[in-house]
Amino acid sequence: MSADADDAGWLTWANAITAVRLALLPVFLWLLFSTDHRAIAAWLLGALGATDWVDGYLARRLGQVSNIGKIIDPVADRVLVMVGLLAVAAASGVPWWFALTTLARELVVSLLTLVLAALGAARIDVLWWGKVSTFTLMATFPLFLLTTNPHHAALATWQHVTRDLTWIVGVAGLSLAWVVLFGYVRPALAALRAGRRGRRIL
Repeated sequence: MSADADDAGWLTWANAITAVRLALLPVFLWLLFSTDHRAIAAWLLGALGATDWVDGYLARRLGQVSNIGKIIDPVADRVLVMVGLLAVAAASGVPWWFALTTLARELVVSLLTLVLAALGAARIDVLWWGKVSTFTLMATFPLFLLTTNPHHAALATWQHVTRDLTWIVGVAGLSLAWVVLFGYVRPALAALRAGRRGRRIL
């Protein structure tokens, strides 16, 4: 059966959720920079990060896997992560060095994904520790934002405690993310060889 025969098209519940998540990104930015509702912005960013698995799950569960979904789902995840972390840094929620180090890792992953796809590599399964590091980082940025106040207002006691704990988790998650990145070297080479074998067979 051809890949097109298995394509559910663009009008699916999974793609609709991806579109909604992207549409809520400007709402997050508006809440953060145009209002004093920083806590609401933090919770919204956390929700956008926590639901990154929903669209893919629904696509598989409902048999609605689509070619366009395979493209926009990971693109949406990258856009949400990159815009989110830059926005939190711009709002003084986290130091720029932490945000840019996280961003650099995301850019390296995105670039390598494009290069491997262009070279015809087979699909690479996400490493379990990669999922852990991604989840950790996606949780820390909303927490960093939640533990700051508009107009540099004084922090409450719970914010101080939460921020200290978030730093521990965030640094651990960022370190793990870079370590895991090097763990993809062997699977990437294997995927590249598998993709080349597949082209020779065809």
